Amino acid sequence: REALMPSSPITGPAIICDPFSATIVEAGWSAQATGDGSLVLKRITHLPPRYAIGTSCDPVMLEVFNNLFMSIAEQMGHTLQLTAASVNIKERRDFSCALFDERGNLVANAPHMPVHLGSMSESVRAVIRNNPAQIRPGDVYVLNDPYNGGTHLPDITVITPVFEKDKILFFIGSRGHHADIGGITPGSMPSNSRSLEEEGVLLKNLKLVSGGYFDEEGIRSLLTEAPYPARNPDQNIGDLRAQIAANQKGLHELKKMVSTFGIETVRAYMQHVQENAEEAVRRVIGVLKHGSFSYLLDNGSVIKVQITIDKKKRKALIDFAGTSPQQTNNFNAPKSVTRAAVLYVFRCLVDDDIPLNEGCLKPIEIRIPAGSMLAPVYPAAVVAGNVETSQAVCDALFGALGVMAAAQGTMNNLTFGNSNYQYYETLCGGAGAGQGFNGASAVHTHMTNSRLTDPEVLELRFPVRINHFEINLGSGGLGRYKGGDGVRREIQFLEPMSLSILSNRREVPPFGLLGGRSGALGLHWIERQDRTVIPLSGADRIELGRGDLFVVETPGGGGFGGDISLAK
Repeated sequence: REALMPSSPITGPAIICDPFSATIVEAGWSAQATGDGSLVLKRITHLPPRYAIGTSCDPVMLEVFNNLFMSIAEQMGHTLQLTAASVNIKERRDFSCALFDERGNLVANAPHMPVHLGSMSESVRAVIRNNPAQIRPGDVYVLNDPYNGGTHLPDITVITPVFEKDKILFFIGSRGHHADIGGITPGSMPSNSRSLEEEGVLLKNLKLVSGGYFDEEGIRSLLTEAPYPARNPDQNIGDLRAQIAANQKGLHELKKMVSTFGIETVRAYMQHVQENAEEAVRRVIGVLKHGSFSYLLDNGSVIKVQITIDKKKRKALIDFAGTSPQQTNNFNAPKSVTRAAVLYVFRCLVDDDIPLNEGCLKPIEIRIPAGSMLAPVYPAAVVAGNVETSQAVCDALFGALGVMAAAQGTMNNLTFGNSNYQYYETLCGGAGAGQGFNGASAVHTHMTNSRLTDPEVLELRFPVRINHFEINLGSGGLGRYKGGDGVRREIQFLEPMSLSILSNRREVPPFGLLGGRSGALGLHWIERQDRTVIPLSGADRIELGRGDLFVVETPGGGGFGGDISLAK
């Protein structure tokens, strides 16, 4: 460094050393000392991308692109969190961001919500299918249709195409759980809905932005003129704008990647990462065994699954024959949610650090009986199918494979609100134990990966007080490996509210496996101001007065293995 002269720039590749550091000057760059002792680096040439990397699969570059794609999704999520209006997205982080190829196949995602990520590709494909030759640069689409890749109505998906001239290169998607989208209860998570209309405003293939113009008037009219309109459309619009901004961040970063590596290389590695995920899942399938499981929900419905392994072809058949028919309640899981659960479970079995993507499902055939509670027909209610039945599907699959006991088996969905406030949260519980490990305590498990709002933020934004929140020790099932413990939470209301609870595992406990004991049941009740105690069922709704207290104990996870004396 001290030998550099201001008049003599150094052309890379080169290493410039001083007693405390080393500066790398890459090929195509130059370095020049200045009179004040600074070192200025300048790009002088752009290497042709096709010669720099190429399109054939290189193991080192595969790892680089795996992380580049995931990094873009993470940056999108950071943008969404910072710009969102609702506590639900900003604090609980109930959102997901992902990248898709031009056919709508999931390429990569950030570690957000598995139930979102495994189903969002169906939403992208719905946009492609419903808008042939109509998608233009500057367009953005929005939908929450559970029968076109959606999960339930509060989960709104915003999809942005990425163009090169007049050709679509990729799609970018973000899905956020909005605090309220209408319906018969504040928070849009009713315990007693019987049709999709009662759960909120349905958005089907709506162009939210056309040629760069945000159609606020159009979306506002849809939100406010439905039979059960949204209660806070300003907040919805604020969160939608945040999702558009997140997608724009992803679009910018993808275009920057294309300018650096070239479109042929980026497209090639989008395919390579999917093929790598496919191979990783095939390796796992090669060591699995056939299995079956029957999983009873509190309401009496049953999820049945038979897993058949073809070791020679390294393929798996997942057959849900025998599952209960479509329900008159809202525990119906859209087909895309069932698919997401299968994708999540098989990704969990892969020990490699790969993104969850479409390739994971290529070695897997999924059969779901039409008209069953895992493939309902419109306009069946689905709000609990997304959050509760999806958890049951995961546990049934892990049980059939014999690898892990049941987790708490519910998201313990709590919503409360009135005309001024609407809030939704999922509550943590115990994770299931497996071979060689205990279940974690007080965690969100499987298809949910959100957080709880900090008590300070919750009490600042809503008229409530958190009186108590702790691990419910001893609620995990015993076994050679112990299930995780659930939690106890007490919320006091400082003004009248409507409260709705949507949960499971209040009647049938989370199962243990291979001799392990079941986890404890969940339990919740109301304590009135006059000390009257009102028990609540797993799916219930009640009006609260000032000073009333809601108390919940979430389920523990199941234990694994029969030697209970070793569980200390």
